[in-house]
Amino acid sequence: MNIKQLSASVDPRATLVDALRDRFGLIGTKKGCDRGECGACTVLVDGRRVLACMTLALTAAGRTVTTVESLAGPGGEPHPIQEAFLDNDAFQCGFCTPGQLMSAVACIAEGNACSREDVKEWMSGNICRCAAYPQIVAAVEQAAEAMR
Repeated sequence: MNIKQLSASVDPRATLVDALRDRFGLIGTKKGCDRGECGACTVLVDGRRVLACMTLALTAAGRTVTTVESLAGPGGEPHPIQEAFLDNDAFQCGFCTPGQLMSAVACIAEGNACSREDVKEWMSGNICRCAAYPQIVAAVEQAAEAMR
């Protein structure tokens, strides 16, 4: 993981997705619907998934924000969920992939990847317009197994 302490002045009305992208240059987090409906902007705050488009940036002050950029290991080796997405062709256009990856990491960490039905339920907040859902579920199952 790439852990950095970042600080910047932000407009009190700025959302976390805007601060990440515009102030910190972390463009992996995607701005999809901007209404909390698609999950493309999913990041982790203190290990819990949040929709960055619905979260004020100021609420993340002093907290640990994990974005897709920090998934790779210190030597750049891919995270098990990244490898599983590649192995299972779990992305097509790639727009939803960062949010899917972050949600999948949380799903596994929360212990909600015990069955295919659990994965489907706990990943349901992330929309894939290319309909790669079976591959995404398979990738989460593979990564969960690899991380046990």
